[in-house]
Amino acid sequence: MTSTMTSKMLTKTTPRALLCAGLIAASAAAQAEDLVRLGNLKFAHYGAVSYMKEVCGKYGVKIDERMFAKGPDIMPAMVAGEIDVAALASDGAISGRANGVPILTVAGFAKGGARIVAGTATGIKNLKDLKGRKVGVTRGGMQEILLMAELEKAGLSWSDKGGKDVQIVYLGFADLNQALATQQIDAMCQSEPQSSQAINKKFGVEVLKPYDTAIGEPYRLLVMSEKLYGEKKDVARRLMKCFVDATASFNRDPALAEHYVKDQMFKGQISSQDFRDAMDNADYTYDVSLEHIDTVTGLMQKFGVGRMSHPPKAAEWVKLDLLQAAKSELKVK
Repeated sequence: MTSTMTSKMLTKTTPRALLCAGLIAASAAAQAEDLVRLGNLKFAHYGAVSYMKEVCGKYGVKIDERMFAKGPDIMPAMVAGEIDVAALASDGAISGRANGVPILTVAGFAKGGARIVAGTATGIKNLKDLKGRKVGVTRGGMQEILLMAELEKAGLSWSDKGGKDVQIVYLGFADLNQALATQQIDAMCQSEPQSSQAINKKFGVEVLKPYDTAIGEPYRLLVMSEKLYGEKKDVARRLMKCFVDATASFNRDPALAEHYVKDQMFKGQISSQDFRDAMDNADYTYDVSLEHIDTVTGLMQKFGVGRMSHPPKAAEWVKLDLLQAAKSELKVK
């Protein structure tokens, strides 16, 4: 075979060989990614957790995100082994752990994100004005505990059965705004961005941000299955680096956070103003204290929220070592 013929053959086969090599490399890279199944909720301040889908590839992790209506709905999926990591309000995580769900708190991912809003025609201006009124809230959410803590501070009694100062009306997050707009309830304790939407659409007015009780600003928790934490430590380590990276990206670039939450999570169903108002009432964060979780646990016991058979101590199930290592490696404070 002449050198000229050999050169021609190489010229013809090289592009195909390169294509095959590229496909093989891509396939190998895809296979190398470890799958982590994420349970999440559709709120503005949960956006950085959702954004992990866009970031985790560079850490060799593929995120499969599943949205739930409310935090407690995620617990059965974690028990069934269908979810590996989840974003929850602290009360949902505490209740799950108390009732035997094998989860560990590995970070805090947001704080704030709640508001008590009254109907514009009600004349309600403060908590005392809630006496004799119907107040909507979602059962089992952090907003329920915040509302009860505020009512107690105001010296008001409450029940969902009637016969107390305030009648509680339990509704899903998605139904609260509609109930307020149609005057089925007089006020609500709602999450973000839904509470900001109610104000911007002029059927709601802010009564207060419920952060002046022992809880302070409520933290949302990133929880991980004990199996992932204990049996797949390297995957858990890389996942936490992804979480810190995604959160840092949102904190560093508010325009990115707005675009992702508004256009990707909510598919244009909220406005830029809704997002900005929501995040004026919330922050993306990484940390949470054991003291905060123990405070929430104590109030859950007091108010009978969560039906806890064995209220857990934070020191038993809060593991922040992976978070601290990830923040150190990525030089994030």
